[in-house]
Amino acid sequence: MCSLVQKYNVAGPRYTSYPTVPYWHLPSFSGQGWMQSLVKGFEESNATEGISLYIHLPFCESMCTFCGCHKRITKRHEVEDPYITALLKEWALYVNALPERPRIKELHLGGGTPTFFSPQNLGRLINGLFENADRAEGYEFSFEGHPNNTTREHLQALYDVGFRRVSFGVQDYNTTVQKAINRIQPFEKVAEATNNAREIGYTSVGHDIIFGLPFQTRTDVDQTIRKTQELMPDRLAFYSYAHVPWIKGNGQRGYKDEDLPKPDEKRAQYEHGKALLAEVGYVEIGMDHFALPTDSLHQSMERDALHRNFMGYTASNTQVMIGLGVSSISDSWYGFAQNVKSIEEYYELLEKETIPVYRGHLLTEEDEVIRRHVLNLMCHFHTKWQPFGVGYLEEMPEILSRLTEMEADGLLRIHADGIEVFESGKPFIRNICMAFDLRLHRNKPETKLFSMTI
Repeated sequence: MCSLVQKYNVAGPRYTSYPTVPYWHLPSFSGQGWMQSLVKGFEESNATEGISLYIHLPFCESMCTFCGCHKRITKRHEVEDPYITALLKEWALYVNALPERPRIKELHLGGGTPTFFSPQNLGRLINGLFENADRAEGYEFSFEGHPNNTTREHLQALYDVGFRRVSFGVQDYNTTVQKAINRIQPFEKVAEATNNAREIGYTSVGHDIIFGLPFQTRTDVDQTIRKTQELMPDRLAFYSYAHVPWIKGNGQRGYKDEDLPKPDEKRAQYEHGKALLAEVGYVEIGMDHFALPTDSLHQSMERDALHRNFMGYTASNTQVMIGLGVSSISDSWYGFAQNVKSIEEYYELLEKETIPVYRGHLLTEEDEVIRRHVLNLMCHFHTKWQPFGVGYLEEMPEILSRLTEMEADGLLRIHADGIEVFESGKPFIRNICMAFDLRLHRNKPETKLFSMTI
């Protein structure tokens, strides 16, 4: 395994979309073209499956230095009210442009720190959304909670408007690691938040654990997972720290590169953690996710219905996802659009009755075929092509040539009608997807764009 880690540890995308954001074809993008693609996707799917809604709440009271998400650091809570007013205005602009009343199947609050906002303001936000929308059958609402400031009142207020899933960011319980990433939270706070959620009635409580953090060792990962076992969250995200300090404003310069585990040690942390999780009853779901057999994510995988988008892995497959708030990304299936990242510019555009997107990509037929292959691989670890599956490309021989060495290394098998990824190949799924990424291979980046795959 160590030699394979060294061989395949290259910079590569995480494939929350295809094409990946650095390869969006910006000159062909326009707000009008985006809205046309959105209406098309909406008309095809709203009545049957509903839509997903992602809301970005960017405020945090302190900077976590491991985080690459878009955020605004402040302790001034008077920012809450105008931001929620703006979110509801943006939603109204979308609703007015759609041909019928939206049916929301999935709703996720991300950040930032969603629980920076008061329970009252979160309730106001959700109730405001449903003045112009309905809940789809089997809807699932979720939010990201910071264990230190997710109060029982937060949990109750969101439960009362339909939320049944919450995910708490744990990262690691070692105090040295916590200090390095500026995220100090004792086990007792995580236990309190987890137990409060269950007592109120949440049916799925998740924890996020990261490996590859500064000063982290295998012992730290072991101890974190054994502490996690005491609480047995329904699902876990156990994922690799993405070190991308060149991205402006993400705060990842509070430690040195040499403070990070080496690639072989990082992979050993993952393999050890994965074995521990299996030992206590968790099943691996897609890439870096684990769930108990009773959780909806596992049940979705069993039905071959797992989906992946900018919210990560989801139990429901909706064709349309609308993102509200600064930096949010929307997906119509036929195109992507990202909102402006400046809060001030976001407010200014909404004052002009303008949906605040600033860049995006409209998919070509080739993009759509590759996207399906990438989704199949990321969600199910296999894919097929015509006449057996989602599409055959003229470039397939070129793609398969990039996979032959991985087949020789025992990571996958190439069939006449597709490929199948073995258990040994799952840690390298990003590398396997890269073989299909024609935009990446046609335009090799001159500078580093992505985190390392291992």
